[in-house]
Amino acid sequence: MAQSSSSTQVIERLKSLRNPENIAGMARFGINSNNTLGISVVTLRKLAREIGKSHELALELWDSSIHEARILASLVDIPARVTPAQMDAWAAAFDSWDVCDTCCSNLFSYTPYAYQKALAWCREDQEFVRRAGFALMAALSVHDKRADDSKFIRFLPVIKKNATDDRNFVKKAVNWALRQIGKRNPALNARAIGTAREMQRMEEKSARWIASDALRELEGDAVQKRLKEKARRA
Repeated sequence: MAQSSSSTQVIERLKSLRNPENIAGMARFGINSNNTLGISVVTLRKLAREIGKSHELALELWDSSIHEARILASLVDIPARVTPAQMDAWAAAFDSWDVCDTCCSNLFSYTPYAYQKALAWCREDQEFVRRAGFALMAALSVHDKRADDSKFIRFLPVIKKNATDDRNFVKKAVNWALRQIGKRNPALNARAIGTAREMQRMEEKSARWIASDALRELEGDAVQKRLKEKARRA
């Protein structure tokens, strides 16, 4: 499929790949089955490579409201062309954790507005918008290799504050962000562990769960060994 493919052609291709059995399986993993075709992310990534990058196509695919078309949109869009208004509009339309996470990881984390939106979205009440804020924090922790530690230290009080949100898709994202920050380097590992210890003393069950789960990984032998090796190479 050529880069000049129209959204109509791409959507027809997606519909031809529909897999009803996968739709049922996706629902068991908490993925919204509305307007869903049951196409794997592996297949979508392959299709994105065939299509190539196109901001205009991404916008049209998103407007189709088809689950997989929206994931594909995040794969073919161009970060430099993405605007803050587009980010807000897409985030407001999130209705499934996988669309939220792929957009944040594949696209939004590479825009100049990622840090700004991560903090702003954490203040929003809508479940998937708030999740997007923490998904962005997690993605930035992995992707932005040159960022100063101060950018991630700024996230930790926000993580602690939102640890009281017991909504499933929020608390798992809060946990994800805390773990990814804590795996970045030894200094941030110590900071993240300190934040988790504070959360362990909170009354809310969600905060204690987030903290305990994060500490198992952040204090575990595998992470500590990797961070020590990283520090020696620095």
